[in-house]
Amino acid sequence: MPGTAGSTEGSDPPERERVVLLGSGNRPVGTADKRLVHGARTPLHLAFSCYVLDSSGRLLVTRRALGKAAWPGVWTNSFCGHPGPDEPMEEALHRRARQELGISLEDVAVLLPEFAYRATDASGIVENEFCPVYRATTRDTVPEPDPAEVVEWQWVAWADFAAVARRAPWAISPWAARQMPLLTFGQG
Repeated sequence: MPGTAGSTEGSDPPERERVVLLGSGNRPVGTADKRLVHGARTPLHLAFSCYVLDSSGRLLVTRRALGKAAWPGVWTNSFCGHPGPDEPMEEALHRRARQELGISLEDVAVLLPEFAYRATDASGIVENEFCPVYRATTRDTVPEPDPAEVVEWQWVAWADFAAVARRAPWAISPWAARQMPLLTFGQG
């Protein structure tokens, strides 16, 4: 049975979150309020995706909260986020893992340093991100997600999630559907 969301303690109010806007060559050109940047004309900005594995190699997948503006209720990779202005990417990953899932990360490694995508959800909200993809491990096998971010979670076999991405990419987030065929860890 899937896990469900828990406490919101420790979450940053979304009205304070700023994203890093990118220009030519994916170089920073400024910042913007996250709430105002995601819409029908979302500018290119910096983000990240992370796939978290437990000690037996299972992948943590999450279902986005039903109140999310874009792709509500959609299953996806473990978590995503945006580094703050001048925040090192690895610090942002650790911060987001704690805020969104209530877990600590170990062995963080970048797998797809140049991944980028653009996708439009059913409501017309556009994601337009330069989004390096990471892998991490955790010893925390019972996440305590922020219910504003995650409505359900599940530990699954890597091959099972890869099969969903291959056979039914419309059933998961567009970024996870595009990332999975490029990732090879966890298939051993």
